[in-house]
Amino acid sequence: MTEREKMLAGQLYDCGDAELLTQWHKAKDLVRDYNSTDSANAREKERILDELLGGKGENLWITAPFYVDYGIHIYFGNHCEVNMNCTFLDDNVIRIGNNALIAPNVQIYTAFHPTNAIDRFGEPKEDGSFAFCKTQTAPVTIGDNVWIGGGAIIMPGVTIGDNVVIGAGSVVTKDIPDNTIAYGNPCRVIRENR
Repeated sequence: MTEREKMLAGQLYDCGDAELLTQWHKAKDLVRDYNSTDSANAREKERILDELLGGKGENLWITAPFYVDYGIHIYFGNHCEVNMNCTFLDDNVIRIGNNALIAPNVQIYTAFHPTNAIDRFGEPKEDGSFAFCKTQTAPVTIGDNVWIGGGAIIMPGVTIGDNVVIGAGSVVTKDIPDNTIAYGNPCRVIRENR
């Protein structure tokens, strides 16, 4: 099993793997290009997103700056908007449905690390340095017609249902069901969204 296969399966994997680093660097270069493209140059931004992302529907608007780990594990539905300064750590799949509105400074994480330092880094090398830390992942799924408020953090393994509003500044650690408004740290359902 390759390190990328382990990564997508949620197993401990080596972030320093050559295949993963090649894709990571490619994504960083594409994001750099996207973030420095003239704001009105829709054709070039579209070209970069086609190369960067795993898939996207019609009418995707991402305001720069935008940051990713690999890019190829991010999928958008139709008519989505991502505001400035969002970070998507797509070490596993991030799947976003139709009509998503993602406010500034939203962070979506699919990666996490063992809490024990030895499990994270292994034993030190002879020179006292450590290898890349070991990582695990879990996918994030966001349904249709979801609005995620500014500064929200979506943790690994979370599913957000359809027609959900996540309040600004929330830390979403557990699944949020369809047709709800949720906020807080940790994020919890406050009421139905009709």
